[in-house]
Amino acid sequence: MRPRSLPFDPIARAAQLWGERIGDATTMAAVTSVMRVQQILQSAVDAALKPHGLTFARYEALVLLTFSKRGSLPMRVMGERLQLHPTSVTNIVDRLEADGLVKRTPHPTDRRTTLAEITDAGRQRQEEATVAVTAVDFGLRGLTERQTTQLTELLAKVRRATGDFQD
Repeated sequence: MRPRSLPFDPIARAAQLWGERIGDATTMAAVTSVMRVQQILQSAVDAALKPHGLTFARYEALVLLTFSKRGSLPMRVMGERLQLHPTSVTNIVDRLEADGLVKRTPHPTDRRTTLAEITDAGRQRQEEATVAVTAVDFGLRGLTERQTTQLTELLAKVRRATGDFQD
């Protein structure tokens, strides 16, 4: 059940009070807005993926595997691309494997490396889940395509400045 909408913007109200009592509220309002939008997006994506038995992390792993040339990747590479700790990747692959969506296979040339390989059932689940999340635009509503592109570019600047990636 969705909470009732407030008759005012609580972030704008907080920014006003912050400005009166603490100082410039520009950054506080922006960060608080990003955090709230993250909650909104997460809720929409979770609702779209739940009928498919997936979390966003497991969905991302399936998508990553479908993007790979052979449908498989070393778990270390998955962690790098998904920007996750190795333990998190192991847990994600464990759950996907238990559901028959991926399987672990030995690397053909490096005995120390285990590959996660998407199964046919995993491909089908990924395709069905993709239809679900794209049907709700990943929860991102109220922006034009141009604004969405601008938002992505602006957030990339923050990510780059904090060392999230390098060009």
